[in-house]
Amino acid sequence: MIIAMQEGCSKAQVGQVISELREFGLQARVIWPSPKAVLGVVDEMSLGRFEEVCDAVRDLPGVEEVYDFTTSWKLVSKGFRSQPTEIRLGECVVGSDEVVIMAGPCAVESRQAYLELARELTPLGVGLLRGGAFKPRTSPYSFRGLGEDGLKIMAEAREVTGLPIVTEVLVPTKVEMVARYADVLQIGTRNMQNFALLEAVGDVDKPVLLKRGMMASIKELLLSAEYILARGNWQVMLCERGIRTFETETRNTLDLSAVPLLKQYTHLPVVVDPSHAAGKRELVPALAAAAVAAGADAVMVEVHQRPEEAISDGRQSLTLEGFRDMMDRVRRVGAALGRPIREAA
Repeated sequence: MIIAMQEGCSKAQVGQVISELREFGLQARVIWPSPKAVLGVVDEMSLGRFEEVCDAVRDLPGVEEVYDFTTSWKLVSKGFRSQPTEIRLGECVVGSDEVVIMAGPCAVESRQAYLELARELTPLGVGLLRGGAFKPRTSPYSFRGLGEDGLKIMAEAREVTGLPIVTEVLVPTKVEMVARYADVLQIGTRNMQNFALLEAVGDVDKPVLLKRGMMASIKELLLSAEYILARGNWQVMLCERGIRTFETETRNTLDLSAVPLLKQYTHLPVVVDPSHAAGKRELVPALAAAAVAAGADAVMVEVHQRPEEAISDGRQSLTLEGFRDMMDRVRRVGAALGRPIREAA
């Protein structure tokens, strides 16, 4: 339920509406305080109860209109918040006209290699450094990350470059530790519906990058984000990273239609990861440019100095030369759409 107050209504009138809702056992949240206050109630209600509450609230002084939610996701809905959510990360703002580029290796392999790559990427227009300290792998015998040592290396890279870092957290018990080091907590595709983990990151004051499950619908992605917002953390970015289809020529199929659809449904920023979608580095620049054209707020790509020697995901990782070429392409697309991308130093 959304309750729109009349412009210029008094705080006392807003308070009266909130008090009336409490009489029904409902908690109202102030979405916009002024100049036209908007209240939201996300509690589930039967049609009869909704009508009863509407009748009690609609005629109160200062109330302009009462609306029902038309979707099963509420806090993430544009009906709940019409203005885009902007998330400030260092000098970048994800969700603004600016398109933010996130880049780095699939995994933090060593201190020397990660710091070397971070220094190389910084002057090329990167807004965030990515990297995995904990790696969920299909095989239990594959490299699964350096753990907390990897987080310390990423934190050192932030000190050296001034760039925020984004890294994945796998289990609820590690959220507090990862949050001590990272600027953004990533929920990977395999954990999109790990509801205990979603609630755990919802309890911390850190931005969250929520990746779409490889076989998840857009509705399921939005409802997963709802878990995080319902715990009080509104700093959520949604990431399209490709879904599993019958096609075998790419690692996954990048669903670019998800970008404008999500923009239609939600106020949350949308990120695209073309590296995991393509699985082939030569396809990444074109998909990154297409993501910007589709309206993505940020693009996340994997980069490695020597992809042929990478411990994980080398085939989809751009070389530094390939990354420079990709940046040139996305800047031209961004310029054509009036969406700036940080220039190279």
